Amino acid sequence: MKLLSFISLATIMLALAACETQPEAVAPTAPWIAATTTFTPGTPPPDSLVDRYRTVARTIIDYAHDDRGAYEKLSTLTTTIGHRLSGSPELDKAIAWAAQTMKDDGLDVHTEKVMIPHWVRGAESAAIVASVAGTTPHPLHLIGLGGSVATPKGGITAPLVVVHDWKELEAKGDAAKGAIVLFNTPMPPYNDTDGPGYGKAVAYRWAGPSAAAKHGAIGMLIRSVTERSLSTPHTGSTGYADGVPKIPAAALTIEDAELLDRLSQRGPVSVHLELDEQQLPDVESANVIGDLRGSDKPDEIVVIGGHIDSWDVGQGAQDDGGGITMMMEVLRVLKQLHLQPHRTIRAVMFVNEENGVRGGKAYAEAHKDELAKTVMALESDSGAFAPQGFVVGHVDKDATQRVLDRVAAIATLLGSIRATRVRARGETGTDVDPMKPAGVPQLGLWVDMRHYFDYHHTEADTLDKVDPQELADCVAAVAVLAYVVADMPDRLDSK
Repeated sequence: MKLLSFISLATIMLALAACETQPEAVAPTAPWIAATTTFTPGTPPPDSLVDRYRTVARTIIDYAHDDRGAYEKLSTLTTTIGHRLSGSPELDKAIAWAAQTMKDDGLDVHTEKVMIPHWVRGAESAAIVASVAGTTPHPLHLIGLGGSVATPKGGITAPLVVVHDWKELEAKGDAAKGAIVLFNTPMPPYNDTDGPGYGKAVAYRWAGPSAAAKHGAIGMLIRSVTERSLSTPHTGSTGYADGVPKIPAAALTIEDAELLDRLSQRGPVSVHLELDEQQLPDVESANVIGDLRGSDKPDEIVVIGGHIDSWDVGQGAQDDGGGITMMMEVLRVLKQLHLQPHRTIRAVMFVNEENGVRGGKAYAEAHKDELAKTVMALESDSGAFAPQGFVVGHVDKDATQRVLDRVAAIATLLGSIRATRVRARGETGTDVDPMKPAGVPQLGLWVDMRHYFDYHHTEADTLDKVDPQELADCVAAVAVLAYVVADMPDRLDSK
């Protein structure tokens, strides 16, 4: 992932501030929408980690490249459990499965209690009920946004107002009163320089309902945050501002958003929207933690992780089943190879990343006394595609430069799987972000994301979208990095 210029975190925060977002609501902070700062890695010193760990890195890569353990784990997770929304029975099953699987792999495993939100999707429908094309209802393909309130019983029918950005909403503000507002905001296409354009569109999903409600709208629709929807709507979290009416919110397919836009240009359009969603009381859940204990510095910790929850559509294969099974397999591979580093390598399956980040926050709080000895926190939440290398978050310029230099040196060991690229970025992952104030060096696995948002948060996020070899190579990349960082004499950020 290049120093991604999709959108700065500040841009999203300004949009949220404009809507006076509630403290509990969590804006999307995935790696691809984070602010970036350019640091250029220096030339790795010739003594280095490269020569010291070349043989062991080759051993890890050779084993992991041919290993299918992560894919087998992911197949079990997606086939026998499936999607895993916070508060669902499926999430409970996944937590129990992950804990038992790591125990069976010979690891030290425990769970840590986390209270999480419990939002439940109900029946959902929408249709065009009047337009220049006639008055026969024309069904629309949609999906409610996570956290949306329900419509009144029987739904709502209202005129449609189509806008393409915040400025146009302000210009059409009077027309929005009593209407359903559609944000038809395309996600910019992927390119090799900037990566996916997710951040430029996702702010409308998050802040759209309250922005529309401020003008008196009674419902909000968005164009799915994707380049290609193929008649498949994409869900995701939405937020509500304090002091602003909460209105029902859903995502349409690109095809239907474009149809509504064209119809509205020809004359008035009326839409019926019905969502039967529920926000129930918080429920108890857990983070799952597996340790490969260090030989002589077990209290110094390298964290590698992903999130075990998913949206309630598809199977959560790329988001983020691949991430968690990758980390589980990293520990198994190292244990199988009898590689015990000086420090502990800890795999964390964070709960509730998708609609609350309660797991990431709970981990940082529960382990606050050991964060000073947490030498790295790496997250994979961008899909299990071909690994490209790593992105490095920053706390301060000097420490970040040191981390970049060392990670760049380690990454040269990954030439055989073409995962040698290293870049700096402000954020690396939603779940490791709460450790940032403690100064924990943060990294993200950088993968080829060109097709990630084709499946993201949809029924199409299924096992068949994961290439077993690409997942195995992700295991290899993370295993080499985690082992070297856990074993090398100095901390990753040492002067």
